[in-house]
Formats: sequence, structure tokens, C-alpha cells
Amino acid sequence: MQLAIGSDHRGVRVKARIVATLNEWGHQVLDVGAHDESSVDYPDYATQVCEQITAGERERGILICGTGIGMAIAANKFPGIRAANCY
Repeated sequence: MQLAIGSDHRGVRVKARIVATLNEWGHQVLDVGAHDESSVDYPDYATQVCEQITAGERERGILICGTGIGMAIAANKFPGIRAANCY
């Protein structure tokens, strides 16, 4: 599966573990960032993931932030995208 994944600075460590696991399972993962724990704005990364999906470049996306709420709200602003918090 073609996946895009993005996180804010609070999700960098979890994202790295998820990317490693998905790669082991044979998925192709595009990591749009953030790539370190420097403070960033989560909507920037939600936008990058959603644009990959709406352009047809990736089948699905995973968004990670401190609570998940902000990323879900940002992603749901894109036509055709339905995001929800998953634990």
C-alpha cells in the first residue's frame, strides 16, 4: 500500500516506530515530517499528507500529534478526506 505519514513535533518518536513497522510489512511510506522535536505547526503536516491523498499519489494517510484532535480537524477540511482519532 502507498501511505503518507506526518506528525507534529510531539509525534516524531511514535511516527518513527510506525514507519519502521509499515516498511517491514512491505508498505511504501512517504514521511512528510516533522523529522525532529523542534516546535512545528501541525496543520502544515496534515496539509502535506492530505494533498498526497487527494492528488492520488498515496492511498491512505496517518497523522500524529499530541492529542490527535488538531490533525483530525485540519485533515477533515479537505474534500474527500475523512479523519478520526484512533487509539
